[in-house]
Amino acid sequence: MRITVNGTAHELASAPLTPLLHVLREELHITSPKAGCQQGSCGTCTVIVDGEARRSCLLPVAAVDGAHITTLEGIGTPDALSPLQAAFLEKAAAQCGFCTPGFVTAATALLAENATPSRGEIREALSGHYCRCTGYVKILEAVEAVAGRAL
Repeated sequence: MRITVNGTAHELASAPLTPLLHVLREELHITSPKAGCQQGSCGTCTVIVDGEARRSCLLPVAAVDGAHITTLEGIGTPDALSPLQAAFLEKAAAQCGFCTPGFVTAATALLAENATPSRGEIREALSGHYCRCTGYVKILEAVEAVAGRAL
């Protein structure tokens, strides 16, 4: 099986039913997707698969054979943050940071599909993502700050 992650092609050694999350973290050493609930409920493992936000803990790697996957590492770097990452920083939308990669990848996918989402559309796109530190207002404000601007 073969996948492209953050623009780099990879030939995989993992078994076909191995969760994508495990492949990303253990085989490819990409650590932004987190293992939270491992039941698809918390959103910490969210990645973008061919433009769509997906829960990597539930996704067998065979289902993404040939896909293009983007993780937080492919959205921006510490030296070159994406506008959304910069807004998360400016709005103090991240505290401990455990949930942040999932929120940023899901919101990035939303903004790529709909550059000017309403607050309700943002809430819908981020539903099922859990944060114990910030409350959700700052996260919504960060996404709204970027909405309408090109990513």
